[in-house]
Amino acid sequence: MNDHAAQHQPADLAGLATDLLAQAGSATARRASRTLISGAAQRATLTVLLKDAELGEHFAPPAASLQVISGEVELCVGERRQPIRAGELVAVPRQRHGLRALTDAAILLTVAVD
Repeated sequence: MNDHAAQHQPADLAGLATDLLAQAGSATARRASRTLISGAAQRATLTVLLKDAELGEHFAPPAASLQVISGEVELCVGERRQPIRAGELVAVPRQRHGLRALTDAAILLTVAVD
């Protein structure tokens, strides 16, 4: 198991998101991430996406949730587009999906690890 700070003390999501926003500004993909919790059963990753940055279509793990910390994103499943705003939490569907930032956004993705 990796030893991440949030596994032992609370993580300052707003502060970390600010740091990642600066990193995303110089990244080709216009996004930056940091894994906060990584264990045998779950992983939690904070990701910042600049406006219009995308996470391309991919399959979901067996169980995952997406919480928007700041900004607004759009969860894309087939032809369906679901906006998710700051303070909202949604279960990630177990089918191919993608994500696009409608504004600069910080998201917390928590997944079950097999």
